[in-house]
This record gives sequence, structure tokens and C-alpha cells, in this order.
Amino acid sequence: MTGPRSGPSRQRERVVLAHRRGARTVRTRVEVQEQTQVGEAMVRALVRAQLGLALRVAAAVVLTAFAVPLLFIAFPALGDATVLGVRLSWLVLGVAAYPALYLAGRIYIRLAKRTEQEFVDLTDD
Repeated sequence: MTGPRSGPSRQRERVVLAHRRGARTVRTRVEVQEQTQVGEAMVRALVRAQLGLALRVAAAVVLTAFAVPLLFIAFPALGDATVLGVRLSWLVLGVAAYPALYLAGRIYIRLAKRTEQEFVDLTDD
């Protein structure tokens, strides 16, 4: 049964699985703000990630922009087709290109914000 223990009362004991001896707390936000070597390396990594993202999105846009005219050259019947009295090639290159560029921009902004949020999460201790 549960009841008071007989004998002297024992103090509560704190159980720790591992003691961290000699480990220092990494304060990444301070290191970034004070521009230490670690902070500079982290900022360089962020800039490198943003540059890589920008180059990938730009490459996708350029490849798509060059692929459309090549498609019309490869299939001349497709290039000669008309929609509402306007050639399909003009509609695709002159009208449909703008929503595609807008979409590429939205994708870039979303991915850039995600990269920046990961950087902020990394700097928060």
C-alpha cells in the first residue's frame, strides 16, 4: 500500500544523463551580428544559397524561353496554327510568356523566403 515511508526522509535527486564539460554555448545570432569568422561564413553560405537559387530559376526561364521557338521550328504545323486570327506562336511568345514569368518570380520568392527562414532558424539558439 502507499503510505509514508518509515525512516529518514530522502532529498530529491536530479538525474542527468550526460554532463557537458567544456562545451560552450554557440551564440550564432551574436556571431552574425558581430561579424565574426563563423558569422561571416554563415552569411556567405546564405548568399551562396540565394545565388544558386537565382541561377537555377533563371536557367529554367531561359531554357523554357528558348524551347518554345525550337518547338515551333520542329513542328511547323503548330507554328502555322491560328487562334482567333492570331498565329499560335505569337500568342505563346507574346501573351503566355508573362504569366510564366510571373509564376517563375513567385516560385523564386517563395524559395528565397524559405532559405532565409532556415537561416533565421539556424541563428536562433
